[in-house]
Amino acid sequence: MPLHLHRLGVGTPVLALHGVTGHGERWRVLADALPGHELLGVDLRGHGRSPWTPPWGFEQHVTDLLAVLDAEGLDRVPVIGHSFGGAIAVHLSCAAPERVERLVLLDPAIGLDPGDMLEAAEDTRADESYPDLATARADRAQRWEGIDAALVEAELAAHLVPDGDRLRYRYSRAAVGAAWGEMARPAVVPAVPTLLVPATRADFVAPSWVDACRAALCDDLTVAPVDAGHMVFLERTAEVAAHVAAYLDR
Repeated sequence: MPLHLHRLGVGTPVLALHGVTGHGERWRVLADALPGHELLGVDLRGHGRSPWTPPWGFEQHVTDLLAVLDAEGLDRVPVIGHSFGGAIAVHLSCAAPERVERLVLLDPAIGLDPGDMLEAAEDTRADESYPDLATARADRAQRWEGIDAALVEAELAAHLVPDGDRLRYRYSRAAVGAAWGEMARPAVVPAVPTLLVPATRADFVAPSWVDACRAALCDDLTVAPVDAGHMVFLERTAEVAAHVAAYLDR
């Protein structure tokens, strides 16, 4: 198996791709709200327990994911992607549309402003570690304002690891810096039927890209905005799950 895989739920397999700095276990809360589906939450390259070695571009992520499908004996599956994972999902659909039944894009981060991505990548270079669990908890709660405290605790338990006398999240800062660069590449549009779930209190999904998707996909594009911040499936789990279930099960 090229990537570490979290098997979440029981039922029809769905490949699930997390955002930058995230991990596959983060999908558990959505899997619990989607009976009849097994979310195959991968740790993307550079994250979690998957290899951290480069390259970290879209093309390598696509290659990794196709290898996961091959290893699992899956010819064609739905794919869910959040943020950077949504951008990877779009590239996967373009590179191998025969392997992707349909897409669910949760506030995808694609075709973003290069200046903003430079700033984000520069910020990633700084050390992000914590002297103790209480400090890490307070920082995560502030970043995830409006998200249930139980999900904050689950994030700390799944993703925070000791590093000497500090605690840090399990991802490569170099890989994350590269990811910001990938998100600045010109946006492409999905090549398969797609459910797009923009977070209305975030600014990752450009209206011009939605228009391009609509022009390319016509009736094969469904747009379901959710009143939430960027961590849309953590903040509005039930609402997002209802949209996803209706789309996957129809």
